[in-house]
Amino acid sequence: MTERLSGEPGAEDRFVRLEDGDMHVVEAGKPGAPALLLIHGSAGSLASWDAVVPSLAGAFHVIRVDLLGCGRSATPAGGYDIPTQARRVGTALDKLGVGRVTVIGHSGGCTVATALAEQRPGAVTALALIDMGPTPDAKIPETRLTRLLLTGFPGPLLWHLKTEATIRKASRTGFTRPVDIPDALIESLLGMRYRAFAGAMRAPLDYLRHRSLPDRLTALGVPVLVIFGADDQRWRSSSAAAYDVVPGARVELLPGVGHTPMLEDPQATGRLLLDFAAAAAHRG
Repeated sequence: MTERLSGEPGAEDRFVRLEDGDMHVVEAGKPGAPALLLIHGSAGSLASWDAVVPSLAGAFHVIRVDLLGCGRSATPAGGYDIPTQARRVGTALDKLGVGRVTVIGHSGGCTVATALAEQRPGAVTALALIDMGPTPDAKIPETRLTRLLLTGFPGPLLWHLKTEATIRKASRTGFTRPVDIPDALIESLLGMRYRAFAGAMRAPLDYLRHRSLPDRLTALGVPVLVIFGADDQRWRSSSAAAYDVVPGARVELLPGVGHTPMLEDPQATGRLLLDFAAAAAHRG
């Protein structure tokens, strides 16, 4: 069951009913074209893709989701682990009538994208991963504030005290150039519950501790594109070389770009994603 909403021009904005909460979905582009699924990073929202959607929607059916607990999606009682989030996304795709799909993830969303491919072999035809380290060792230590937020005390109290100004200031630490942060991203964090934030932040590292991304991708045997901002302040960009072991993987470093290439350099990021998705569609 879907509940349609009045979205931006040219987009279908809706909620998809899942067993443990409604998932917010936005579709754009050509309904009959090859499908692209965009999955945001930890504690993010689908608004993080705003700047690259126009370059993709001209040739593809572009689907964006807010993972449960994030954005405008419902907050579940639990289940922030990566396999559970991936199963929810897969169920939403089923309800939307989407079969084969190229999946693009950013940061923690790369782990959800990979888990979805593991759960649905043959349905996920290609994977593009943006700024996600291959192993926990690639993680740059969190800021003191983030470390405090993820503690039992004073984490919940600090989260309760957050404001738009503090969120904007913290968000800018991931950028290496001036960025106009979408208001929807700020609103998403303002409305996010603490248990969802903490769960979303911890889940990708837990997933990597079980098995590295290069190992998982090698086993999948699908085309892979890895994009990394060369000046990423959250994952060491030098770790992108670890993906070279994945057969046929293409690794691209964007100079002067930080953790969020879709916002910092949407033109270059959009071109890379468009070329990769077009090649995947041609093969498929």
